Amino acid sequence: MYPDLRGKVAIITGAGRKAGLGAAMARRLAAEGCKVVISDIGRPAGPEMPASAVGMSEEMEAIVAELQQMGAEAAAIPCNVLEEEEVRTLIAKTVERFGGLDILVNNAGIGYLMKPIVEMTSREWDAVLGVNLRGAFLCTKYAAAQMIRQGRGGAIVNIASQAAKSGFPFASAYCASKHGLVGLTRVAAIELGRYGIRVNAICPNHVTTGLGAWQNEYFSKALGMTLDEYLEAMKKRIPLGRPGLQEDTAKACAFLCSEQAAYITGEALNVSGGEEYH
Repeated sequence: MYPDLRGKVAIITGAGRKAGLGAAMARRLAAEGCKVVISDIGRPAGPEMPASAVGMSEEMEAIVAELQQMGAEAAAIPCNVLEEEEVRTLIAKTVERFGGLDILVNNAGIGYLMKPIVEMTSREWDAVLGVNLRGAFLCTKYAAAQMIRQGRGGAIVNIASQAAKSGFPFASAYCASKHGLVGLTRVAAIELGRYGIRVNAICPNHVTTGLGAWQNEYFSKALGMTLDEYLEAMKKRIPLGRPGLQEDTAKACAFLCSEQAAYITGEALNVSGGEEYH
């Protein structure tokens, strides 16, 4: 447990799916005593962001209710991270509701538009780069400005991926966006350090969330393997013998947000059971 997190205000984007990484990090930060804002797009936004792939308002509210049952202060604020005015409003509403902002977790991302390069459309490419990278930039921009005004520092955690450090077939846009997110992390750490704002990234390997289950099906078929063969091969290449869990990333997030990580910034922390080590 990290007592210094008690009372801190945290926004987690892309947190509107109950089985997702965002919801897991929200639960962990709430358990640490944080006031938590659950944010997600809340509605479909075209063929690249269908209802089946995004956090809808009803599910966001259900996660908030769960956090409140834990005794946490929590709220749901929809936000399309591609829209600058919506990002500005997310920060403003958070400050209005909870009095400030101490933690931003950039978790919103598209990991389901997977195709060979020669088949991927420019619209699909733009959607992935837009949400995964432009969205993180906009949220960082406005969250950092609020933290600077407050004058008490803060923590920004970007949820990157093993794909931020290694390439994977059929994931050109995803890998490019996550490599870029590590670059954004490093620059933000340099620029914001003088204000006491630490910026780090987490690079999980595969986690079987709802999205992760879809990825298992997609990649096993694309590679000509059965689902069982694909999952067994995955386990064999991970030194600790299992894929990641949502809680693994949530624990790393809480650590990076706490004062136990007070001298850590600009890092891209692998949480991969030893699968990724550079």
